[in-house]
Amino acid sequence: MTATIAQHERTRSDFGASSRKPRPEAQSVGSEYLTFRLGAEEYGIDILKVQEIRSYEVPTRIANSPPFLKGVVNLRGVIVPIIDLRIKLGCVEADLNALTVVIVLNIKGRVVGAVVDSVSDVMQLATNTIQPAPDMSAVVDIRFIQGIANVGERMLILMDIERLLSSGEMSLLDEAM
Repeated sequence: MTATIAQHERTRSDFGASSRKPRPEAQSVGSEYLTFRLGAEEYGIDILKVQEIRSYEVPTRIANSPPFLKGVVNLRGVIVPIIDLRIKLGCVEADLNALTVVIVLNIKGRVVGAVVDSVSDVMQLATNTIQPAPDMSAVVDIRFIQGIANVGERMLILMDIERLLSSGEMSLLDEAM
């Protein structure tokens, strides 16, 4: 009986090794991204950078601050700078409405709020669905773009939020506050 079981296991092992092929989705697990809209464009940021999503409240303006800094809000005792990503990315400024939200981010140990037109959802993207951003360095600064993903009929621009809010700008926020 023991010999029969051992023979069965060897046969099963040999058969499985030759016939099994790794599933494509197992090869490229990927990451989760929070997707949001700025005007007609859809963007995604690493979900691990997101602390929470809040409805928009008018921040307290800081004098002599850069145009993209809307002001600050008090979030449970923490003073949080609020950045308008539309202005930061050079998009047409949109009106604030009921869908406008603030994505509270944790960037290099610093809490920052980012104003966006609306939040769509959280998506798991396999690494093989993400293409590098096209090289347009002479015309467009693409250092903050991690890649571009095609999701069905949608094109999703994946951004590196830490690069977008460079350390120089983070120190500028410290000076403004």
